[in-house]
Parts: sequence; C-alpha cells; structure tokens
Amino acid sequence: MRSFSLLAAVGLAIAISGCSDYDVILKKQTEMDARLEQLVQGSAATNTRLTEMNNEVKEMQARIKSQAADLEGLKSAERQVRELNSSMAGSPRHISEPSSPKIEVVNKDATPPEKDAGPQEAYMKAFGLFSSNKYNEAVAAFEAFIKAYPTNEYAGNAQYWIGECHYTQHDYPLALEAFNKVVSNYPKGHKVPDAMLKTGFTLISMNETVKAKATLQALVDKYPKSQAAAKAKERLARF
Repeated sequence: MRSFSLLAAVGLAIAISGCSDYDVILKKQTEMDARLEQLVQGSAATNTRLTEMNNEVKEMQARIKSQAADLEGLKSAERQVRELNSSMAGSPRHISEPSSPKIEVVNKDATPPEKDAGPQEAYMKAFGLFSSNKYNEAVAAFEAFIKAYPTNEYAGNAQYWIGECHYTQHDYPLALEAFNKVVSNYPKGHKVPDAMLKTGFTLISMNETVKAKATLQALVDKYPKSQAAAKAKERLARF
C-alpha cells in the first residue's frame, strides 16, 4: 500500500513538472512571437520613415530653390536702389531723396503643424509597452489604436495582443473575451488561428476541458496547415 502511494506521488510530481515545463515553453513561444512581430513592424516602420525622409529632402530642395529665387530678387532690388540714389545725387537739394523701398520677405514655407503619428507609429508604441511588460498600459494603447483605426489591417493583431496581456497576467475571463473578439470581429485576419489556440489554452487554465478540446480541434480542422494547428495537435495529444 505504501509502495502504491509512493508511485502515485512520484507520478503526480512528474505530471506537475511536465505542466510547469510546458507553461514555460508556451511563455517563451509567446515572447518569441512577440519579438518576431516587433521586428517585422520595426522594418515596416523603417521603410515608412525612409520614405518620409526622402519626401522631406525633396521639400527642402524645393524650399532652397525658392529661397534662392527670393535672394536673387533682393539683389535686383538693391541694385535698383543704388542706381536710383546715384541718379538723384546731382539733383537740386530741395528735391528730397526718395527713401529706400521697404522690402519685406515673407516665409511662404512656414513650419507645418505636427502631423498625426499615424497607425504604424501608434501600433508600435502599444507593442513596445507590451514588450516592456507594461500590460495595463499596453491594453489601453491597443484599445485606443482599435478605436482610432478600426479598419486597419493590424486592428485584429491589436485585439489579439490585448488577449495576451490579460493571459500573461492570468486574468483568464478577460483573455477569453479578447481572443474571442479576434475570431468574431476579424474573421479574415491572420491572427485568427493564434487566437483560437490561445482560446483553447485559456479554457484549459479555467478547467473547461471539454470546451478547450472542441476549440483546439476546430482550429486543426479549419486551419490544418497553420503553426497554431500544429501546437493544437500537440496539446490535444496530451489530454
């Protein structure tokens, strides 16, 4: 009887250790996915900035050309003043010399007002907060992004990372709600398979085993070639 109890205890310890290791692997995978997306978004942001810089150079060249034309106009006006003063030098003294014309240079290229940062920068700012483990601030930033750019191609991604913020903090009800919104609100988004996978994991954490199995199996059936489906198959095999 004591031998059986000992074996049961050893088995339980191995199972618990296996679950712990799996959770660590899952967390590392999530972090790797986050870093990968950050690199992709960072590359896109760099390309956008290069385009903006190119446009700024063109605008500066046009401004320099305009200012050169203004300078040439000033030189011409100065020559006219000198010539007028010279011609008036021999005139009778009762004729007052004309005053130099007042030349006012107006800067037509005044600094434009600060432009909207745009969806790319707003998304990267929110993602940076997530990467820095500032989950509450990240949630607020992602929600603001979705509100400002509801039809943007990364709106679904933003909704997914809101779920990850809650999942990482073990707030499973909110995580489940967020992941479900990815599937329902952005059915054509490329984060749908990942959202279904994390929905399954969230249900497991909530001890909703039956629903978790159904969700993971639905993922495998609908997106069989996705990486999320491969992870779902692996998890289904462990039930």
